[in-house]
Amino acid sequence: MKDIELILGDALVWLEKIPENTVDLVLTDPPYFLDKLDNKWSHEEVLRAKSSVGTVKYLPVGMKFSPEQAVEFGKWFSFVAHKVFKILKPGGWFLSFSHPRLFHRLVCSTEDAGFWVRDIFLWIYTQNQPKAFSLEHFLDRTAFPPEVKEKLREELRAYKVPKVKSNYEPIMVAQKPPEGTLLENFVKYGVGLFNVKIKQGKGMFPSNIITTDSIDEVMDRYFLIEKPDRKEKGAFNDHPSVKPIKLLRFLIELTTKEKALVVDPFMGSGSTAIACKETGRRFIGIEINKHYYEIATRRLKEKVSLFE
Repeated sequence: MKDIELILGDALVWLEKIPENTVDLVLTDPPYFLDKLDNKWSHEEVLRAKSSVGTVKYLPVGMKFSPEQAVEFGKWFSFVAHKVFKILKPGGWFLSFSHPRLFHRLVCSTEDAGFWVRDIFLWIYTQNQPKAFSLEHFLDRTAFPPEVKEKLREELRAYKVPKVKSNYEPIMVAQKPPEGTLLENFVKYGVGLFNVKIKQGKGMFPSNIITTDSIDEVMDRYFLIEKPDRKEKGAFNDHPSVKPIKLLRFLIELTTKEKALVVDPFMGSGSTAIACKETGRRFIGIEINKHYYEIATRRLKEKVSLFE
């Protein structure tokens, strides 16, 4: 196989084509089944802010809440986790970003597929937009008497839907059970342990808290993995959820050796592919959306040209 292979297609189909027990790490950021982003989300629909065709109906950002979102996500992610389990080597790692509200379903689906859930990284960032909204404008549609409406209107200026500003993403750390002891498994398959020479902050031991924004001297010393400059994303890249390459490099180098095989079933704009190229890992990326696949291909070609 090529050292870096990008595939345009359905992850649930292509994961079946990867030989069993051959992958060291699956590192991915799956569709969250929230705010138009389900397993069939469309770039064009996201841009137009209309409903996308998929298992879960579009719920406007920060507005509606439905427990069915998590249920449907869990059912779908169970298929993903079972396929990932087959392709990973014994002791291999499954790292997945998640929306905080869906993390419990992601973890349970992964455990049910046979994985050991070993830890959780908290990726903390300071910059994000609040998505809670006011209910004042709904008062005019109610049958409340005018005096009640006015009283409620005044009170509702202080109250919004129960959604606080989100400033972290959880990253699940799951492991396919090893063969024998962790040491025996590592000797046989070259995976299953953490490389603690990979530091964060100012040379600190790896932590399950990661920040990409500078916060203060103490936090930065222990937890900072700096956010790269603006050139990294590319002016042509309009993917709504681009992950920092330095963060991905940290996760890849922590869990795998050079020449290890890394798979991203939901490749998006290709940040994991670039991180693998930079760290000497092999990579298979799968992306169902042609627009994002083309962005990933372009980003990777530009990165490869820097190596030549």
